Amino acid sequence: MLADYLRNLDGLIEECGALHGHICPGQVLGVRMAVLGCQLVGIEDPLGVDRKRLLVWVEIDRCVTDAVSAVTGVRLGKRSLKFLDYGKVAATFFNLSESRAYRIVAKEESRGLADALYPAIGDKKERQMLTYRGADVSDLFIIESVRPDLDDFEMPGRPRRRIFCARCGEGINDGRDVLDALNRRVCRPCAFGGYYQKDS
Repeated sequence: MLADYLRNLDGLIEECGALHGHICPGQVLGVRMAVLGCQLVGIEDPLGVDRKRLLVWVEIDRCVTDAVSAVTGVRLGKRSLKFLDYGKVAATFFNLSESRAYRIVAKEESRGLADALYPAIGDKKERQMLTYRGADVSDLFIIESVRPDLDDFEMPGRPRRRIFCARCGEGINDGRDVLDALNRRVCRPCAFGGYYQKDS
């Protein structure tokens, strides 16, 4: 039986708004996605007894991700939240103890559904929030059973390995190093370039 916590949709939306800073359509959609994901993989109490059984991959750095994190308790720092920068409103929920995973993708048609269901409401965001709150999950999401690629380096808990980059000397955890042309273990920024440039 699903915990009362996950059944309280209004309360979850309020919690997400407090974490995110405001309530928006993406928050409402993310709450629905997170509750559905937990249901599909058999997680009843993500903040309590089930907190170490759930991994979630999110594919976008937007409002939906904050909602998924707030509802499920998964966090980057706990290594239970994985971020893949695909730019898609999608997330994969994985029950570690049962090896059961589902990927949930928001349907593009749900935006049009909001316009069709609430044409008298002038505010687009309000139309979307009402739709995302009340529509059937089949109108909002595509659901796929999947098998995530997961190795020991992806698991929550203490680092499995730490080495030092042969070029810059900085520490690298959990197999994020690569071999360079000289067959040395280096960090990815040294191998491929990073997101920053050092000031002279």
